[in-house]
Amino acid sequence: MKPDIAVVSGMPPFTAEALEASFTVHKVYEAADKPAFLARIADRVRGIATSGGGGAKAALMDALPNTEIIGCFGVGYDAIDIDAAKARGIRVTNTPDVLTDDVADLALILLLDAARMVSASDRYVRAGLWPKASYRLTQAVAGKTAGIIGLGRIGKAIAKRLEACGMRIAYHGRSKQAGVEYPYYATARDLAEASDFLVLASPGGTETYHLVSAEVLAALGPKGTLINIARGSVVDEAAMIEALKNGSLGAAGLDVFENEPHVPEALFGMDNVVLLPHVGSATLETRQAMGQLMIDNLIAHFAGEPLLTPVA
Repeated sequence: MKPDIAVVSGMPPFTAEALEASFTVHKVYEAADKPAFLARIADRVRGIATSGGGGAKAALMDALPNTEIIGCFGVGYDAIDIDAAKARGIRVTNTPDVLTDDVADLALILLLDAARMVSASDRYVRAGLWPKASYRLTQAVAGKTAGIIGLGRIGKAIAKRLEACGMRIAYHGRSKQAGVEYPYYATARDLAEASDFLVLASPGGTETYHLVSAEVLAALGPKGTLINIARGSVVDEAAMIEALKNGSLGAAGLDVFENEPHVPEALFGMDNVVLLPHVGSATLETRQAMGQLMIDNLIAHFAGEPLLTPVA
C-alpha cells in the first residue's frame, strides 16, 4: 500500500506524476477549504512534500500529527519550521547540489547583465533609439572585486565562474573557512566596502534577515552593484530602492524579492536594475533532478533506508 503524503505546494507536472506513481497524494494546495481538507486526511498522512517557498509551519505539522518526514523541493528550507519539526521528531530533506550549477550560472548572467546593461540596451534597440544616438558606455568586470556573502556550494561555484571573468574574489560568512584562499571579511559591511559587486548566496531565515542593510548598501556605494540569487529577505528592500533612487547604490541584479511574486513597482522604471522572476534553478534538467531527489528521499524514508540529503 502506498504511503499517504500531503503536497502543500504546486509541483512541475513531471514531479507531480512521479509523486502519484509512488504515493497516495493529497493536494492541499488545491483545496478551497484547507483546514477541512487537512482534517479529513490527518490520520492517514505520513509525509509532506513542499517547496522552498511554500514551506511548512508548526500549524501544518500539528494538523497532520502522523507526519514523519517533510521533503523540500529546493535547497533553501527557511520557510520550514525546523525547530518545530525537530521537536516533533519529523525528518526534513532538501535538494542541494543538483541546482548548484544553474543557480551559479544565473548569478553570473545577472552580474554581467547589470554591468554591461544587456537587458537595458536590448530595450534601447527595440525602442528604435539606436539611430538617434549610440548607447551609453557600461562597466567592465575584469579586474573588479566580487564580494560573495555565503561561500557554500553555490557561492563557491559562483566564485569559480567570476574568476574566469578575471575578477578578484572575497567573501563573508559566519566564520572563515579552512582551506579557502579568498580574503575573508568578518562583517557584510566590510566586505561591501571592499567590493565592486556584492553577490548574495546565503541562506534565508532569521540569521540573515536584512543582513544587507542601508549601512551595507552605503558601503557598497554609488559605483557598486548588488546581485541577489539568495532570498529576498536577506536585503532590506526598502533601503535598496531608496539607495537606487538617490544614486547611493549604482545598480542591482535581482532574482528574488521580499514579497514574491510581488515586485515593488518602483523598480520597474529603473534601467540600472535587472529583474528576474526567481528562476535561478528553473531549467528543465535541474527541476527534474530536484523533483527526483525529493521523491527519492521520501521513498528512502518509507523503506527504512538512510536519507539521501537530510537537513542537519
